[in-house]
Amino acid sequence: MIFKSGVIVLSLLASSVMAAVSQQEADQLGASLTPLGAEKAGNADGSIPAWTGGLKPGAGSIDAKGYVSDPYASEKPLFTITAANAAQYKDKLTPGQMAMFKRYASTYKIPVYKTERSASVPQKIYDAAKKSALNVELISDGNGLAHFTESRNYAFPIPKNGVEVYWNHQTRYRGENVQRWAAQAAPMVDGSYTIVETNDKNSFPQYMDGVNPDAASNVLFYYIFAVTAPARLAGSVSMAHETIDQVKEPRKAWMYSAGQRRVRRAPQLAYDAPGLASDGMRTSDNADMMNGAPDRYDWKLVGKQELYIPYNSYKLQSPDVKYADIIKPGHINQDLTRYELHRVWHVTATLKPGQRHIYAKRDMYFDEDTWTIAEVDHYDGRGQLWRVGENHTYQQYEQQVNAPAAQGFYDLLAGRYIVAGMSNEAKRGPLFGQRTKMSDFTPASLRNVGIR
Repeated sequence: MIFKSGVIVLSLLASSVMAAVSQQEADQLGASLTPLGAEKAGNADGSIPAWTGGLKPGAGSIDAKGYVSDPYASEKPLFTITAANAAQYKDKLTPGQMAMFKRYASTYKIPVYKTERSASVPQKIYDAAKKSALNVELISDGNGLAHFTESRNYAFPIPKNGVEVYWNHQTRYRGENVQRWAAQAAPMVDGSYTIVETNDKNSFPQYMDGVNPDAASNVLFYYIFAVTAPARLAGSVSMAHETIDQVKEPRKAWMYSAGQRRVRRAPQLAYDAPGLASDGMRTSDNADMMNGAPDRYDWKLVGKQELYIPYNSYKLQSPDVKYADIIKPGHINQDLTRYELHRVWHVTATLKPGQRHIYAKRDMYFDEDTWTIAEVDHYDGRGQLWRVGENHTYQQYEQQVNAPAAQGFYDLLAGRYIVAGMSNEAKRGPLFGQRTKMSDFTPASLRNVGIR
């Protein structure tokens, strides 16, 4: 179902350079639209309620390790979608979800809960989003942003085309510098797996000490990803300075190899290069569902629709749950998942003629309240649906940030998958608000992180 709205313009390509919106359009933010650009009203039958501000700090308890409690723990599924009844819900499911029902007919299920519009960010981020709406413009054929550093959040809260929707995902609020201790696993077909433990840091120029604004004018964030276990992989570290316009200035990346004890530039850590310690089950640009430069694809805004997507996934981030409870043959334990009916922006990215990527097409579905990619279907060069991505997030209400509980990428052809971002057995939950500086993200610092 496509919703008619003045904020949607269909079938525009990334090559269109759009001006910032008018003051009249921007004034919809916080009025008919939420401050981040979603439709504030509920849907016609009330199955999607109106947005009333989302969860605020204090919505639940937080333990000594930083894990938040589930404010919806008493709720039960309204119904469960299985292979037997999926056809009647087809208009609210992605092709990838339908394919999962076919591939795993006896085990894959979607428990559907009451829709809770829990998303919220701090007021200063709402203010920044409105500033973005009035000032930010696409440049470099859609691959860069002009006038973005004045706001640095939600580049296009009133998007006009597909690549602007993608930029909202890229520039969404993720907290004021965050460190995560997490785990990932790529089970074999029989369900056997090895846990890979990781530690990553994500810092943003506007929250760092002593950063030269001019030097960081084309930097979106700084990132370090370290593997800490098992022993055979421990000490491998990657680092990136994520640039805004990656065509003008490609992502700066380095790798530290524990075996060689050397730091090397790693320009290959982008696009369809294998993800670090992923057993080939995801690409580098599958991290965060999709990341990096949009330049290899033509982007199309298909429209807006209602879908059952992973949401408020508090069970999947609970420290009471073990990794063995989550990881099962074929896919994660769907009994621990929660899906809700939400409006999403449907965007397709189709590989440009002459460009190379193992994914010839990506069908992406962005949650309207958070701008996070919730579902993504990946097609190979033959046009065959290959991998299905599902992003299970929850609202970290103490920090007012939408955070990942687990991200799964399912290979329909191989019958395998990778699940990343789990933190249930970590020494603590995500740590926000750390003070960082540029010297933390240099090749020398990378070597120190990798020493084992």
